[in-house]
Parts: sequence; structure tokens; C-alpha cells
Amino acid sequence: MTYSLLIGQKSYSSWSLRGYLSFAPFDIPVTVHSAVIYSDSFYDDVADFGAHRTVPAVRTPEGGMLTDSLAIGWHLAEAFPDKGLLPADPIARAEAQSIIAEMHSGFTAIRGACPMNLRTAWAGFEPSPEVLADVARIEEVWTRALNRSGGPFLYGDFTLADAFYAPVVTRLLSYGLPMSDTVAAYAQSLTTHPSFLSWRAEGLDEDAEVAVYDKAPLERIPFPTFS
Repeated sequence: MTYSLLIGQKSYSSWSLRGYLSFAPFDIPVTVHSAVIYSDSFYDDVADFGAHRTVPAVRTPEGGMLTDSLAIGWHLAEAFPDKGLLPADPIARAEAQSIIAEMHSGFTAIRGACPMNLRTAWAGFEPSPEVLADVARIEEVWTRALNRSGGPFLYGDFTLADAFYAPVVTRLLSYGLPMSDTVAAYAQSLTTHPSFLSWRAEGLDEDAEVAVYDKAPLERIPFPTFS
């Protein structure tokens, strides 16, 4: 038996991306199921999976149900202590848990103003002071971790901290938000990770765009990629 993961559309569901990146980079077996956000059947599909109204959701091999991304991450770190989901160093581990929780509950300005859309980027976005304050805090968090670890990911190797901040990386890139050289190098490492590349490519293959994620009248430009 393996885990089962319920997700929304890959181009848009930032929390689903976090759920997926809690499995794939660590080679934890999982069967992925999809529900279409904003469809008439979405809530019924989530209920049929055994969850309640939101994605991601995970059914454990024993039949337990995890209906929150933070619960998914903590469960997997506990169930697979040798997979490196959290840093081994106790100080780094505590910091990683703290910044994951900060992501889970905070940064509401950038999350509200800059919805994730892996199909496109946008020209001409003008961030509010609140968004720029979130960007400054993100810069502080990432720079501290990267300077200590030496990269390429926040704590050296890919951890749950990177899984939780991955959608924020895409927001910085697709809305043209300010980035230092350190953050830009981190963004490149994350968006060229095989698990992220696979997720984005599969999202582009999905048929329907979701109108609520359209930032018109901003001009669409290509999503930034790194060779």
C-alpha cells in the first residue's frame, strides 16, 4: 500500500504543489488523484476522497486522512526520518520548522495579490507596500538560511522548507518582484529541480485555464525559465 494524494490543477494550486513536493523529491511512493478547483463537482470529489473541501489531502497507507499541508509535511517527516525532509542539525531543523509555519500562516499580501500561475508571467505588475513588505521578509528568511547552508537549497539539500516556499519563488518570478542575486540563484535551483519541472510540464498539458487566475489587464509574458 502507498499514500494517496488529492490535488487541484497543477498550474494554479499552490497548496497542491506543496503537497506534491512533500513526496516527490524524497522518493516517497504516492498515487496522485485530481479534483478540478472551481468545477461543479469539486467538493463532491474531495468528499469522495474522504477529505473536507480543500486540497491537498492525503490518505495514509493505514487509512488515516491528512487534510492540511502542514499536517502532511509533519507526518511524512515523522514517518520517514531517514529521507531528510527536515535538516538533521537541530538548530537548522528548528529554524526550518519555524519558517515553514510562517509560510503556512503568513505572507497574506503576496499570496492575495499574486496568485500562482505556472502558465504565464505578467508585465507591469505594481506591488503594494504590503506586498513589498512580504518580499523583504522572504528575502531575509531565505538569505539567512542560504548564507548559513551555502545552498543550493535553503538548508543545503532539498527539504520541506523548499517545498513550502516553492510557490513563492514562482510568484517572485512571474510578477517581476525584486530579488537579490542570492534569491535569484535560489529561484533558479528550485525551478530547475526535476520534481518542479515535471509538475509544471504536466500542468501545461492540462486542458482548461482557470479564469480567476487571469491578471488582465496585465500583459502576459513567458514564464521565466532557466537553462
